[in-house]
Amino acid sequence: MNTLAGSVRFALGDEAVAYGALFAGCRFFGGYPITPASEVAETLARELPNVDGYYVQFEDEIGSIAAVIGAARAGAKAMTATSGPGFSLMQENIGYAIMTETPCVVVDVQRSGPSTGQATKPAQGDILQARWGTHGDHEMIALAPNSVQECFDLTVECFNLSERYRHPVILLADGEIGHLREKLVIPVVDDVNIFPRAGVDPADEPGLIKPMEEFGQGRAVHIT
Repeated sequence: MNTLAGSVRFALGDEAVAYGALFAGCRFFGGYPITPASEVAETLARELPNVDGYYVQFEDEIGSIAAVIGAARAGAKAMTATSGPGFSLMQENIGYAIMTETPCVVVDVQRSGPSTGQATKPAQGDILQARWGTHGDHEMIALAPNSVQECFDLTVECFNLSERYRHPVILLADGEIGHLREKLVIPVVDDVNIFPRAGVDPADEPGLIKPMEEFGQGRAVHIT
């Protein structure tokens, strides 16, 4: 990411999402190709190895989000990217991430219709699903970019919010923004606040975020 910081690029919205993830410290991406979100995965497949990160293409979207949750529990900032049909498949595990207070980012580059639908036609039909798609009573954080620059900026913010509130955060883009190519200004690292993964809460500094339990630990939720 050091080679990208401080640069100006002519980029797709999907590429800007990937660059924003790298800028925010994402080091694991698990996904399955789907139009119009595939360019997010393609960019991270190329760039993550350069920062000692991991890109894994899974058998489907269920495996993708499950692996993202596992990577986050193991200490990595993690993300997946999909579109409507894949977003539907992820809902149970998104609920699990909420229940276990697992920070992660889910990018939904929306398209028209269920199943194969109209894969190249943009739509914004996943808003209610983002809010209420998983089980039970829960809060949800979702951000929606309206430009290529915001694809970058809001992806960084998604990671910051997920770490701050220990919660999955959804980036609701669409095919129009994802495949739009515009000027993208990637800032210098020192100019942007990056929220770190919470460490140990010192006894003399109450109010800090409690660190996540390791595998096999935990009182309210037992992660195995």
